[in-house]
Amino acid sequence: MALPAHPHCLACDCLRLWIPSTRRSAEDSYGSLNISDADLDRVLAVINVSWASGTRETYGSDLLIFHIFCDIREISEAQRCPASSILMLTFVSSCAGSYSGKTLANYFFVIRAWHTLHRQPWQMNPTEMKAILDGASILAPPTSRRPKRKPFTPTLISSIQDQLDLSTLLDAAVYACLTTTFWCAARVGEFTLPSLKAFNPHVHIKQSDIRNSEDHHGLQVTVFTLPFTKCSAEGEEVYWARQTGSFDPEAALDNHFAVNNPPLHSTLFTWNHLHGPRPLTRTEFLKRLSTASSALGVESLKGHGIRIGATLKYLLQGVPFDVVKSISRWSSKAFTLYLHQHAIVMAPYIQGTPILEPFTRYTMPPLR
Repeated sequence: MALPAHPHCLACDCLRLWIPSTRRSAEDSYGSLNISDADLDRVLAVINVSWASGTRETYGSDLLIFHIFCDIREISEAQRCPASSILMLTFVSSCAGSYSGKTLANYFFVIRAWHTLHRQPWQMNPTEMKAILDGASILAPPTSRRPKRKPFTPTLISSIQDQLDLSTLLDAAVYACLTTTFWCAARVGEFTLPSLKAFNPHVHIKQSDIRNSEDHHGLQVTVFTLPFTKCSAEGEEVYWARQTGSFDPEAALDNHFAVNNPPLHSTLFTWNHLHGPRPLTRTEFLKRLSTASSALGVESLKGHGIRIGATLKYLLQGVPFDVVKSISRWSSKAFTLYLHQHAIVMAPYIQGTPILEPFTRYTMPPLR
């Protein structure tokens, strides 16, 4: 009996388990190879993990949209993969006006990833595809555009601290997480968990992943070794230095350790809930920040605003562009976007008499 084309499975498994009618072949240009179905399944599994689990989950949900469109239009399985250019153009144009341009671009890239995973030809006209995606972006409804994320600042962080009680268990963990994430210019998901039962010592940071470092001038930094990040399966290092003010991450972290005393090999910001030690989840973290910021009359604060704010803080502090880019671990495209969006960062560089010469030519990244 033939297997269903789209078996019921978790969203993160759809990319691999929803197999096109034309399967990955065990043949090359010289004929059949001694390769079994199990070998081919292993190929799929290994390629599949090149995308992070969260990415695969999103991809699975987006792939479902494409198949729903094909079901409505009665597109056969054979015509869905490999997809023709006219099918992709029709799919994107049918969604234009209902979704953001970024969402539709994601749909496009998900379908391409599905083809790549199952070794199906992807023969699209790049000029046509760019034109249809650009047009879809223009037609995107205003409600699909997110309001600009408000960046966190040291002053705002201090104000948030005033709304917290750092002698309490949750607030101590939240404030330590906020200051560490900010001064490391890190992603919120790198210091929090997606759910209470998601802790994996090979993925999530622990107290044992912290060390202190000192240069030959005696300048000290605290280094956090992230075991795994969305950009590196081998992990990355982030770091902060002691700051002067109530937003000092060292004081906040020491307070968290004193109040919660998390186990050495548990997630770093474990806090003592009424029912026992509990890892700090992204939801709990952002919920507590939202409550504190609402009391201050500050709205539109999002998790990504922490990393944005840290980047702007370091830039406005006069830290060279390439150093800030390294601290924040931005890609070139994402980093230069900040230079276009935040005029205040560019102010010192565009005066009639540039005030940062002769360093500008060494620190200013190319804008393409």
